[in-house]
Amino acid sequence: MEGEKWDMLEWLGPDASICVINYLDNPADVVRAAAVSKSWRKFVISNEFSKMMCMKLCPEISNFTHIELPNRDILCPLQEASSSTSMEWQIQERAHIVYAYCARRILIGHSDKDCVMSCIGASSTDNFPEEGIENTLEPSYSVDSGPSYWSSAGQSDPNVQESLVYRLESDLYLVNEIRIRPFKALFQDGHPIYSAKHVRFQMGHSKLNLSELSLVTAEEESQLTKDDNYVWTYISPEYSMAQESNLQAFKLPRPILCIGGVLKIELLGRVQKQEADDLYYICVGYVQVIGCPLSPHLIVDRSTNYRVLEYYLQTNMTCETAASSEVQSRQQTLFDRIQQMGPDIILRTIFGGAHLQFDDEDNTDDIDGDSDDGDAGDHDDDVHAPR
Repeated sequence: MEGEKWDMLEWLGPDASICVINYLDNPADVVRAAAVSKSWRKFVISNEFSKMMCMKLCPEISNFTHIELPNRDILCPLQEASSSTSMEWQIQERAHIVYAYCARRILIGHSDKDCVMSCIGASSTDNFPEEGIENTLEPSYSVDSGPSYWSSAGQSDPNVQESLVYRLESDLYLVNEIRIRPFKALFQDGHPIYSAKHVRFQMGHSKLNLSELSLVTAEEESQLTKDDNYVWTYISPEYSMAQESNLQAFKLPRPILCIGGVLKIELLGRVQKQEADDLYYICVGYVQVIGCPLSPHLIVDRSTNYRVLEYYLQTNMTCETAASSEVQSRQQTLFDRIQQMGPDIILRTIFGGAHLQFDDEDNTDDIDGDSDDGDAGDHDDDVHAPR
């Protein structure tokens, strides 16, 4: 009937409503759904839709087992609960805020910024430290009138792999792609290029206290590349590397959350022998890791083996504004969209497998009030897809 109002949750029931809301692909819409009414808020939060949205965008989030708000006593104190159920509800509310914020940051986390902070070590180095891994952070071909590059030790077996390990600028970093420039030896006859056949990437955290390490030999440095020293939360597909000396871009399948700030580049297979000793080498001139920090308000607790995610609310925000500062003026947006669809479209969505399609004209809404960090800049480098 014209003018008649209906509530989707009551009309469809909880199971069918879960199916509908699970089709949403923007964390802002999940927050809007929670702002429709008290019953919708309870439904959205108790079913952890913001957490599921966050894990859909970034499966690495599943590594976190607990959410903390360290400054909550000042900004958003837990109220005295008359029952364990009330306390559990407050915890769920906080998780909803953090996961919604995190999902939004993941969604806009695109940048063309190089995020390598320092080198940790190389699996081998031919002439240490002259041909050390630190040279791979120098974009110029030469430094102090000499070529700048890292060189592995020579091997008679072309299948021996090498690895380079780097420290990123933050413990929580969204990585979009890795760029590598194989080294071309202009000082050798024929100008050979010492590339690898394939490359693979691992991300995670170190079991060692990297800030207390001081390395003086190539052997000590190579010990730091061993997998026993790390917990890897992501391993990429293999990419083919061209035997060319240009900066080659290896774009990851999606933005990857590096939890712990450690990146390992695995160089698989050798293609070039050195004429002087008839041994295979891999040499790299320059490495870039393209991405951006997840958020300055999100940190990971190292003392918990990187299992606890901490969210520091902005000091000028209260608990309520953290949850809905950007959506209070638009809390009916999602409800109006679903109303416009009508019962027939919703039923086809549930039983016919169709997806909800929203023309989101305000898809730049930012839950936390931060602006977009910028899209990745275009460049002329070759982009490699995984094998």
